[in-house]
Formats: sequence, C-alpha cells, structure tokens
Amino acid sequence: MLSKKTKYGLKALTYIARSESDMPVQVGLIAKSEQIPQKFLEGILLTLRKSGILGSKKGKHGGYYLRSLPSEIKMTDVMRVLEGPIAMVPCVSLNYYEKCDDCPDENLCSVHKLMIQVRDNTLSVFRNTTLADLSNTSK
Repeated sequence: MLSKKTKYGLKALTYIARSESDMPVQVGLIAKSEQIPQKFLEGILLTLRKSGILGSKKGKHGGYYLRSLPSEIKMTDVMRVLEGPIAMVPCVSLNYYEKCDDCPDENLCSVHKLMIQVRDNTLSVFRNTTLADLSNTSK
C-alpha cells in the first residue's frame, strides 16, 4: 500500500508543477487545496527539498518550487525519496539488496522469481512516468 506520506507528496508535487506562477508555492495553499494536514505536509516538503527535488525560499513570498522541469522528474526518484526501496522484498532490491534469512537459495525461490517480475514491471512504470505526466503539463 502506498503510504499517506507518498500520496500527499505526489499531490503536492503535482500542485506545484501545475502552478502558473514562477513564484514559490506556499505550504498553506497546497495544504488547503489538496486537503493535506499542513504540519504533515511541511515534513514531506522538507524531505523533498533535502533530496534536491524541491527548492525553497523563505520570507513573505516564500514557499517551494521545483528544481527541475516536471518532464525531468522521474517517479523512480520521487518514490525512492518518499517510500524507500521500490522492491517489495529486500532480496530483489537493486539499491537496498539484502539476503532473506529464511531463503537457502534465491535461484530456487518462487517468491524471489515473482518479486523480480513485480520489481521490473514497477520500475518500468516509474521510470517511464514523469511529474509532467501526472500533472498534465508540457514543462
């Protein structure tokens, strides 16, 4: 299941991508429009800023902005920042591999074989989807 953190993060990124102005978008505006608790959203946006997906500006006209064009922000990057590993089990993770304690031989494991297919198909969707695709922007 997708966490609320990731769901809200995707909604916020989409909102920012759709913003007509070149000005940073205020957290309160995103929270109200997308019906996201503001304190929770602030933490999510901070995570996205620390990862380099978002930038921020302080002050009266401050807020958050995309550091790249929406067409350059791949969902693999967003999902890994917000959700963690894409693979459902550690033995098939490309970036966070760990051997499963209960599996004597990965090559004979039916779960391992199935999860490789799930990982590969999920990665294909995430790699081929950008923030522009989600926000219907041509930027």
